[in-house]
Amino acid sequence: MAGHSKWKNIQHRKGAQDAKRGKIFTKIAVEITVASKRGGGNPEDNPSLRTALAKAKAANMPKENCDRAIKKGTGDLSLDSYSEKTYEGYGPGGVALLVECLTDNVNRTVSNIRHAFTRAGGNLGTDGSVAWMFKRQGVVVYERKEVANLEALYEAAMESGAEDIKEEEDMVEILCAPEDFHRMQSKVLELAPSPVAAELTYNPENMAELDADKALSLSKLIDILEDDDDVQNVYHNANLEA
Repeated sequence: MAGHSKWKNIQHRKGAQDAKRGKIFTKIAVEITVASKRGGGNPEDNPSLRTALAKAKAANMPKENCDRAIKKGTGDLSLDSYSEKTYEGYGPGGVALLVECLTDNVNRTVSNIRHAFTRAGGNLGTDGSVAWMFKRQGVVVYERKEVANLEALYEAAMESGAEDIKEEEDMVEILCAPEDFHRMQSKVLELAPSPVAAELTYNPENMAELDADKALSLSKLIDILEDDDDVQNVYHNANLEA
């Protein structure tokens, strides 16, 4: 299952992520600000803001950072006009990638994304060129140790629209349709408030296998993309667990 490899990779890369914590906080703050500007500063009435705040909590982002980002979105402060863009392309070994961005300068962003793909021996595609290989889903992921009562969690998830629940080693992943995500998220967070992730994601329908060299090249490409301030998420269909 593609989601498991992603969350396991996240778990294994926590050290590297901690080193980039400031950059991660900056990206989440932009997401909170944009959500607040569009739907208001009350997470109870703004599902997008609720999702962004859950992501902030999972990243251990300080509350004052979140509050400041919300005020920037709802207050009288000057705010650059951000737009959401998703870029599609092929990386080393023909791996499909989706790159979600929040940007105030589309020309800068697409230039940076195209350059990263080219350097890695891949190419940026057109809209729809790889999106069909992925399924849009809501996902909440936990480390088992953070869940006091798994049976109660599973029951609440299924009652609120979960499509599937997967377990692997010390991780639990709950999946649902996008339209059920915010309802399911609210229910499971009441029982287990500290997820590794809670977000809308893209899961690949089929996995691609790579040799060691191409896997290394792909990992470098993902690192370059994730290091870009405009990039929020990178999804791919490669099996990098080995």
